[in-house]
Amino acid sequence: MSSSHVIPAVRRTPPALGETVQYVVDTLTMRIVSQEYGLEERLPSERQLAQDLGVARNTVREALDQVEAAGLIRRRAGSGSFVTFDPEGAKESASAVAAETGPLQLQVMRGIMEPEMVRLAVISMSPRQIEALGETLSQMEAVQVDAMAFVRLEEEFHRQIAAGTGNPLLIACYSLVLDARRQSFRAAMYRRHLTPERIAAYQRGYNSLFNAIAARDIEQACEFMKLGLIEDQKLLLQDG
Repeated sequence: MSSSHVIPAVRRTPPALGETVQYVVDTLTMRIVSQEYGLEERLPSERQLAQDLGVARNTVREALDQVEAAGLIRRRAGSGSFVTFDPEGAKESASAVAAETGPLQLQVMRGIMEPEMVRLAVISMSPRQIEALGETLSQMEAVQVDAMAFVRLEEEFHRQIAAGTGNPLLIACYSLVLDARRQSFRAAMYRRHLTPERIAAYQRGYNSLFNAIAARDIEQACEFMKLGLIEDQKLLLQDG
């Protein structure tokens, strides 16, 4: 499993700026958080970025305004734009957020993200990504009694769906959700409630979800994702 990058909150580009500006914002953000452009490194000039991304210089300039407002760069008159994003500091901040997230808060966030995440994945996943998802499902279906082994595979299954969206911001945000899911309260909850019978029920649900994704059936995939959330909600209520 590849290391994940944590992306800080980026102010959404106002709709009036257009999709092209948002594309440049997303591209620069991903390059910065992946450390293609390291801390204190000078970004390419506006002209170079415009040529690289196939956009106008004024589009790059507007995008840089947004990236600077998000605290990822600092622009120096006559010198250019320099990266201020510190990945180590971001990781520490993300870990703190995950640690402070309670069970119900996590469930609310999952309810917001996961149905839309699977919707985008159904549209965007490549055949190879769907094949890899099927391989993870096969490993999940081989688990009979080991609750924590099942949970680890379940998280990998969700991570692959997030990766299948092809959206770097969504992938990074969902990485934080997974961090919160690994908290001790959830591990304890599964040790108490994830019986072999319940594991089998979850396996059937994930099989249905995978089949919907493979069939590119958006409505069914979203429905099965929501049903999985309901099952987790039931566990939380039992634990309460």
